[in-house]
Amino acid sequence: MNIGKRCAWLLALSVLVLAACGAPQATNPEPAMAATEQTMTEGDTMTETMTMTDTAAMMEETHAMTATEMMTDSHAMTATEMMTDSHMMTETGAMNDAQAMADLPAWQTLPLTDARTGEQIVLADLAGKTVFVETMATWCTNCRQQLNNVAAARAQLGNDEVVFIAVSVETNISATDLAQYATDNSFDWTFAVSTPEMLVELANAFGQTIANPPATPHFIIRPDGSVTDLITGIDSPEQLIQDLQAAQG
Repeated sequence: MNIGKRCAWLLALSVLVLAACGAPQATNPEPAMAATEQTMTEGDTMTETMTMTDTAAMMEETHAMTATEMMTDSHAMTATEMMTDSHMMTETGAMNDAQAMADLPAWQTLPLTDARTGEQIVLADLAGKTVFVETMATWCTNCRQQLNNVAAARAQLGNDEVVFIAVSVETNISATDLAQYATDNSFDWTFAVSTPEMLVELANAFGQTIANPPATPHFIIRPDGSVTDLITGIDSPEQLIQDLQAAQG
């Protein structure tokens, strides 16, 4: 065999030997890619699930906050409306009271001062009660006799539904002196010094006689606010009781 043929035979033999021993095969990338794709798919699924869960939680939280805000707003509106209604009712009541006071004669709205306590008295504030009012003077003997009869009538009536007020027309007398006069004569009801303005308004309503103490002028305010005519002269305790009971209805 010549050299050329021998070389060809050796080459062919080498190829066969390599084939028999097994040449290194190229790595198949498909399984690795499939695993990677599967991992990526699972990751994407988990991410999507977490995203959906977070979104739902956020929606629930937002809904809860919205409901709370709506309830808070509703409560605030209700409270505001209640305050507004209450304020309007208060203002309306005040306006009605002011209008009612404006409709009364001035002598019922002007203040008097209790000679003993210093407290202010407004006759209009005694609405619902029977009020016996007598003008007087500390120097007047007729007044003292009439006031003694008033004391006897009060003792027989014995209730708080009748209020007795003696008003001195001596506008320059001190409250201390008037209180002492009442105490010295055991007159234990309210005595007050008339102001000049009050005396003028009383005279406008009842005439000048109300400023004349010896005439023992007196009148009665009924529980409904209406007033009797001016009464003069010294009344007995029985007559005073009868007039007071008639005024009470």
